[in-house]
Amino acid sequence: MQTVGHIAAIGPGVGTRVSVIIPTYQRAAELERAVRSVLAQSHPVHEVLVCDDGSTDGSAERIAALADERVRWITGPRAGRPAIPRNRGIQQATGDWVAFLDDDDSWLPNKLALQLQRCAQENTQACCTNAERVLPGSEHGSPYFQDLRGPFALEQLLPVNRVICSSVLVRRELLQKAGGFPEDEGLRALEDYALWLRITAFTAFSYCPEALVRYSDAPANSLRGQQVPIDVQRDAVLSDLRAWSAHGHFIGPQRRSIARYLRGARRGAGRSITHWLFIR
Repeated sequence: MQTVGHIAAIGPGVGTRVSVIIPTYQRAAELERAVRSVLAQSHPVHEVLVCDDGSTDGSAERIAALADERVRWITGPRAGRPAIPRNRGIQQATGDWVAFLDDDDSWLPNKLALQLQRCAQENTQACCTNAERVLPGSEHGSPYFQDLRGPFALEQLLPVNRVICSSVLVRRELLQKAGGFPEDEGLRALEDYALWLRITAFTAFSYCPEALVRYSDAPANSLRGQQVPIDVQRDAVLSDLRAWSAHGHFIGPQRRSIARYLRGARRGAGRSITHWLFIR
């Protein structure tokens, strides 16, 4: 496995303190594994914000027993949408960068170090990675993506989400500019994709092809298990992008790319696409 030495300077005044946000609900054992994988990073983390969504299974006590001052338990009522506890974590994060990890996933020890190095090399402010996709009942899996090449700008992410949430590292100030994860009910289980599209207004995503995340792919136990037609999902994400872009974050070429994509996406859909277009 690739090793990392000195991390090149990412930019003037840019630090490398990483806040890690883990939303959780009723997964005490899996959560502990996730937190331990963060604490074992070769690039030491600044803080771990475990953002509870109303757990009653002893998760808080289990995490407290780790006795690591970097780990903070952030209490919250049951919302049923991970966007809400994640945003609670973003509001309280104090690092230069924010990384996200779902409570049933885990990281390889050099994940953050490799990502910071990649961002420095490519002059980006966000990075995602490949993952080992582990199916229910399996101990090991295979890489989620095959032969993918980054970085991912708006044009690469518009057709399909190539970003695994548990792999993301992003500058905290960009999350603030993007408004965090949208909490609309219509974007349930799609809020991460909607946020990544917003982030591309400010930076491309660097991509590490190494499988640096163990990704537990169990749709039946996740929000993705609630089948929603793909057209409905795409409409929800693009509608959010259209509304958010009205604030003027995207530059002219990006706006034209979105307009071209929407024309193609809506062509032949059986209804007018005029209200989807950014430019006339």
